[in-house]
Amino acid sequence: MTDAAASKPNLGRFGVFGRGVTPRQAKEIESLGYGAVWVGGSPPAELAWVEPILEATTTLQVATGIVNIWTAPAKDVAESFHRIDKAYPNRFLLGIGVGHREMITDYRKPYDALVEYLDALDEYGVPAHRRVAAALGPRVLGLSAQRSAGAHPYLTTPEHTAHARELIGPSAFLAPEHKVVLTTDAEQARAVGRQALDIYFNLANYRNNWKRSGFADDEVVRPGSDRLVDAVVAYGTVDQIAARLNEHLAAGADHVPVQVLTKDENLVSALAELAGPLGLNRS
Repeated sequence: MTDAAASKPNLGRFGVFGRGVTPRQAKEIESLGYGAVWVGGSPPAELAWVEPILEATTTLQVATGIVNIWTAPAKDVAESFHRIDKAYPNRFLLGIGVGHREMITDYRKPYDALVEYLDALDEYGVPAHRRVAAALGPRVLGLSAQRSAGAHPYLTTPEHTAHARELIGPSAFLAPEHKVVLTTDAEQARAVGRQALDIYFNLANYRNNWKRSGFADDEVVRPGSDRLVDAVVAYGTVDQIAARLNEHLAAGADHVPVQVLTKDENLVSALAELAGPLGLNRS
């Protein structure tokens, strides 16, 4: 058993995926019973925003989803990790990933680059069990289980989660993100979902992963088929949304970061509506 498998992260069943969560929001999110906040985008290596969130909370964990290996040097990221972990032990999970070929000018074989980055994190003392890798395809999923705590897939389905669990085995950590729109109006939900998905239709790794999941070529190009949008964006009543998110857990996920597609100021109220159906323990 690897060190990562021996110390699988425990972030609770559900977390929150966002891009601008404030310390005040984080405190409210913690009180609702969510176990972690995942901050998206490609944050700079300094990770200066992490400590204010951890300082404002007591048990909430913070994860990056994800640090881009092309833009954040491993040495600098490792220094940030050790700074944060010293102040708030075992409350920060480092998520890393290779980003997208279309957005990087100096881009080479992503698998090899990710291996080298993980080697550097090893050299600088970042524990394997406190890091995860963004992973969609079989090869990187396997690497995530071998060299980190596990995988953080993005824009996937419960069927992908089941396949990922088969590939990485029972001991690795698996945390698939899923998007949510709190409405029972299918057309409204699909419109909001398509707006959120728009950029991803230009990115080959997502298109290829959707095709591996059984979607046709014409479904994974802009604007995306209704079937695709419905698969990666949950909507309906809060009970229907909760049931969809729970499908990931039933398929083998350890933790599901929930991304609510709403205005920032409405984030906490939306999460509060979901907390009960998700079975979270509010404080």
